Amino acid sequence: MPVSLEGQLVVAISSRALFDFEQENQVFEQGDEQAYMRLQLDRLEQPAAPGVAFSLAQKLLAFNQPGNGQQVEVVMLSRNDPVSGMRIFRSAEAAGIPMQRGVFTKGRDPFNYLRPLGAHLFLSANENDVRQALLLGFPAARVLTESVQASNGHPHEVRIAFDGDAVLFSDEAERVYQSEGLAAFQRHETRHATQPLPDGPFKPLLAALHRLQQSGTPHMRIRTALVTARSAPAHERAIRTLMDWDIAVDEAMFLGGLEKGGFLREFEPDFFFDDQTGHVNSAARHVPSGHVNAGVSNH
Repeated sequence: MPVSLEGQLVVAISSRALFDFEQENQVFEQGDEQAYMRLQLDRLEQPAAPGVAFSLAQKLLAFNQPGNGQQVEVVMLSRNDPVSGMRIFRSAEAAGIPMQRGVFTKGRDPFNYLRPLGAHLFLSANENDVRQALLLGFPAARVLTESVQASNGHPHEVRIAFDGDAVLFSDEAERVYQSEGLAAFQRHETRHATQPLPDGPFKPLLAALHRLQQSGTPHMRIRTALVTARSAPAHERAIRTLMDWDIAVDEAMFLGGLEKGGFLREFEPDFFFDDQTGHVNSAARHVPSGHVNAGVSNH
C-alpha cells in the first residue's frame, strides 16, 4: 500500500516561518545564490534558532503520541535549494521536530505542491506564495518574521486565534461595511442574523482542527478564539454561523473596533490570523501573527 497523508492535519511551512533565517535571508536578498548556499553549508552543524511559527508546529506534532497514530504532518515547503535543505532538516532534528518530508524548489514557485500534499495550512514569509496559495483554495498566511515568540505558558495546549470576516468567514459583510459604513453593516448583519455567512479561506483549517480535537489525545488539546472587530448586534450572525458548521470556538471576543493586541496578549496564542495589515502589525508586537491576503481589504 502506498503511503498516504489522508486523515492527518497537514501543515506546509517555509524555512523562514519555522526557523530564524533572517541573517541568511539578507544574503539571499542580495542576489548571490552561491554565497547563500555556501553560508548555509558552512552553518550545517549550527542549528537555527526557532522562528515565529515554531511553537505552533511543535505543539501540533505533540498530538502524535505513541499508540495514538500519526495525526499531524509538518512538511517543509521551501524556495531553498536542496543543499540548504540539509541544514533545515538538521535544525529540525536538533530542536526535536520530527520532520520527515520536504520539498525544495531552488527559487521556483512552491505553492503548487500544496495539492498533492493535501495541505490544511501553508505558512510562509513570501507574500506572493501566500497569495497564490489562497487563490488555489488553501488556507495560507504570510508570517510576520518580526513577531514576538509564542508564550511557553501553555505547554499542553495549541492556542490559535482567528479574525472573523475574510478569514473564517467570507468578506460579504466587510464589503458592506467598507462601501456603506458601520450603520449599514450593523443593519445588514441584524437582518441576516439567522443566515450563515459563506465560508472564508480559513474555514477548512478550523474544521481540521476540530477533527483533530475530537480524535484527541489526553496529552494535548486545542483552544481556539474568534477575535473580531464585530460588536453587538453583529455578533449573532458570527455565532450562528459557527453553530451551523457544528464547530465551537472556546473564546469569542467582539471588540467593536478596539485594538486587538492587548486581548491577544492575554489569550497567548501560538498563532493569530487576520486579513487586515493594521491588526496584524499591532498583534505582532504581542503574539506570533500572520497576514491572510484575502478579502476586500486586500484588493
